[in-house]
Amino acid sequence: MQRRLSNGMTRRHFMEHMAGSCALTVPALSLGQSIRAHADELRRNHKAAILLWMGGGPSTMDIWDLKPGAATGGPFKAISTSGNAQISEHMPMMAQQMHNMAIVRSMNTREADHQRGRYYMHTGYVPERRVEHPGYGSVISRVLMEDEARSETLQIPPFVTVGGGSVGPGFLGMAWAPFSVNSNGTVRNLKMSLDDRRLVQRMETLDLIEKGFVNQRRGTASQEHRKVLRKTWNLLSSDQMEAMKVAQEPETVRERYGNSGFGRGCLMARRLVEAGVPFVEVGLGGWDNHSNIFATLENQKLPELDRGMSALVEDLEQRGLLQDTAIIWMGEFSRTPRINGNTGRDHFARAWSVVVGGGGIQGGTAVGATSEDGTEVVTDPYTSQDVMASVVKSLGIPLETTFTTPTGRPMKIANGGKVIQELFG
Repeated sequence: MQRRLSNGMTRRHFMEHMAGSCALTVPALSLGQSIRAHADELRRNHKAAILLWMGGGPSTMDIWDLKPGAATGGPFKAISTSGNAQISEHMPMMAQQMHNMAIVRSMNTREADHQRGRYYMHTGYVPERRVEHPGYGSVISRVLMEDEARSETLQIPPFVTVGGGSVGPGFLGMAWAPFSVNSNGTVRNLKMSLDDRRLVQRMETLDLIEKGFVNQRRGTASQEHRKVLRKTWNLLSSDQMEAMKVAQEPETVRERYGNSGFGRGCLMARRLVEAGVPFVEVGLGGWDNHSNIFATLENQKLPELDRGMSALVEDLEQRGLLQDTAIIWMGEFSRTPRINGNTGRDHFARAWSVVVGGGGIQGGTAVGATSEDGTEVVTDPYTSQDVMASVVKSLGIPLETTFTTPTGRPMKIANGGKVIQELFG
């Protein structure tokens, strides 16, 4: 498996990111007439996506697809929602938002290892040595930034991850790498502030030095180096960076999302989408519950998830953003119907759930089904590729969009997955 990028961002990573975004050439994207025909729609609708990544493999049988009365079902009860599907009693706030969300209950995948599952669910491809595939955020931000107006007005990175488990940009290059911040909006290991007069003076001095260097050398490398410096300065001084400062929100809004890293991350995601960022990933880890699963879910994980996710969906709807913003909730796999000797559940990829909504996806429904004990899919099975194809459709991106690797190998967006038609009525 290829080396993955760290979730943190050092100064070197930051500068590499800026250098990548200034690059003159990037791996080819086959635009053709199909994506050009959608250009006006993409521009008009200001499309975006938010991925809520549940690192560790959450037990979807205890959240979205309960099995009351089954020996495998566990102690949680199912409750009615604002849609047609029931969910866990420990998700009461999210239950009121399910008219906006759809549950895909017949996920059937093969990757039950954390790293392989994380890679597969983010890319639609299984890991291989010959190529490192780009993840959701890199692919979608790359395509949506084809909108010329958007690319000219967006001054902050087009793909932001907040405590997420995102994979890297793969063969698309550093220009489309995730820009990692914590839930307070701080870029890790990059302690820079425009209030620091010394920083301002240093940047001004560096700019003068670089300008003189470019005039002397007049070479491409020196010109590109100055572009990196200028873009770094523009980023640090951009008003759009304010979108990462969730503390500016009214206290009532922050309380609605919850005083947790995930809650603040969801609030930041809404602010970033409003600022024009096309893709945001928010991570909530701690789902690898091989022991004591029911107490952990009831007292810790589900209350945090319920508050943050429900606030995000509600807020996007009230602000008129949900129709153009796709939301994806998923982990690398789920957990076994069998409850082990430690009152936990183990890794399970054969039958589980993913939740999607927004972007024209029909909410209030459950697509597919599992058996009464949750051990098997009993309707059409769906894969990571199918979920990605459906999200791509919701964003108005043509499924025939094709990327070309540095070796000239064509790779279709969503790896040829099929759209889950039930999600669109």
